[in-house]
Amino acid sequence: MRVLALNSSPRTGIESKTEILLDHLVAGMRDAGASVEIVNLREKKIQHCIGCFTCWTRTPGQCLHKDDMSTELLPKLQAADVAVYASPLYYHSVNALMACFRERMLPMVEPFFEQNAAGVTYHPLRVPVPAEVLLSVCGFPDLSEFDALAAFMDSTRSPEVTHIANIFRPGAETMMSSFLHHKKTDILAATTQAGLEIVTRMRVAPETMARITQPLTDTHLFTIMGNLFWKSCIAEGLTPKAFRKQKRVPRPDSLEAFMLIMPHGINARAAGQKPAVLQFRFTGAVAGSCYFLIKDGAVGAREGLSNAADITIDTPFETWMDILTGKADGQQLFVDQKYSVAGDIELMIKLFEKRSS
Repeated sequence: MRVLALNSSPRTGIESKTEILLDHLVAGMRDAGASVEIVNLREKKIQHCIGCFTCWTRTPGQCLHKDDMSTELLPKLQAADVAVYASPLYYHSVNALMACFRERMLPMVEPFFEQNAAGVTYHPLRVPVPAEVLLSVCGFPDLSEFDALAAFMDSTRSPEVTHIANIFRPGAETMMSSFLHHKKTDILAATTQAGLEIVTRMRVAPETMARITQPLTDTHLFTIMGNLFWKSCIAEGLTPKAFRKQKRVPRPDSLEAFMLIMPHGINARAAGQKPAVLQFRFTGAVAGSCYFLIKDGAVGAREGLSNAADITIDTPFETWMDILTGKADGQQLFVDQKYSVAGDIELMIKLFEKRSS
């Protein structure tokens, strides 16, 4: 089987979730014995369709533009058995580059009118067009966010072309968080499995698709964490790429947000076999108390006061947020008596040590 994978993402590497999913899909296809070529459309010269209909009249099947679309991509598309159309979701649909590519497929159909069994009018194919797989990612957590994209691709697909599968991953940016490493691993493994199934069965099993689209977190948590991330980017004047490159941490602005983020900064394994309780008592802009139960390598957050705290930290909320986000040196602030600690200080130091993995 010959597969042509068309990637319209302008981004690369870890910044492109489209590329990450596509690479895993392609890996499964190649494992199944398919010959796969990946084409990054950002590297190609593809002019916009100007609606002249030259490809239907003066030079049937040949576009007026003599660019990479005409000379390279359309011939490769015609020769493929399966085409993977991979586009990030921009403004609820495919991005402009993929939309342009679809428009430039016009020479592959004839100008005449036919109706399918459902009475829908369409243009018949002039040349063979490969079966289709759609792949897309978006930042929103809802699978329904892909509805407009799917509708666009359906509308620009001839009824004579086989549609195999939609590989859609919502919450793609969230998926890459270190907090969700195990889910990310399963999603990417399922995407590889989908590639294998497409080559061997020309379909994706429901259970494989369920793994690809599995929920990452509840909507409430997604909203809080997402808003904190963007607020922090804006406050720091950083793009998401720069924010991640500098390994910044979203700055909590409430007790609830702190309770969501802080567990991921605690080295739970440092507590050993004995459960430990880390208590925070905040003053200042955000006043309140919460504690963290460290047990069996996991951290659970609770609001209020514990009657069995091993460590109690009394601190202004903003002071600890400066420490958490790397704006201030926690040890120096302790020496300067900007916050106080009661209990097992040695254990606290261990809990706050960076984890090796």
